[in-house]
Amino acid sequence: MEPQTNPSFRPYLASTISLLVIGWGAAIFSVVALTPTVWARWLLFFGGTLGLTGVGLPVMWFLNLRFKSNPPVGAGVIVRQAIWIGIYGAVLIWLQQVRLVTLWSILGLAAGLIAIEYLVRMREKARWQPKPLPAEPPPPESQPAPTSKE
Repeated sequence: MEPQTNPSFRPYLASTISLLVIGWGAAIFSVVALTPTVWARWLLFFGGTLGLTGVGLPVMWFLNLRFKSNPPVGAGVIVRQAIWIGIYGAVLIWLQQVRLVTLWSILGLAAGLIAIEYLVRMREKARWQPKPLPAEPPPPESQPAPTSKE
């Protein structure tokens, strides 16, 4: 069964808007209204992950629309790639709290997540099965001989 690519962004619109509103709302609330406790930090991580996933959803949809693959990607792949963006941002926020973010950690983390996604896509392509060929007509020997009327 081949996943169908939907060229319209409409199926992702409600998810994108809700992720943006909930995620960035929680992140801003944790920074502005709460004291920096453990639970406020976890709310920042959670909200940041949701907010960046909401930002990444249209970006991943566009990139997968622009750079087509065989077999075509489904909705699950686009959502998974957007979640990788959210996780990437949350890990960078977490590393920045202890001042461990450098150019090499940014690039290394990005390269690691891209490699993981590449390997997951390779596995999906390896499991892909082509559509079966249509049934061929029976060979001519099995058909009755035509009768002639003379």
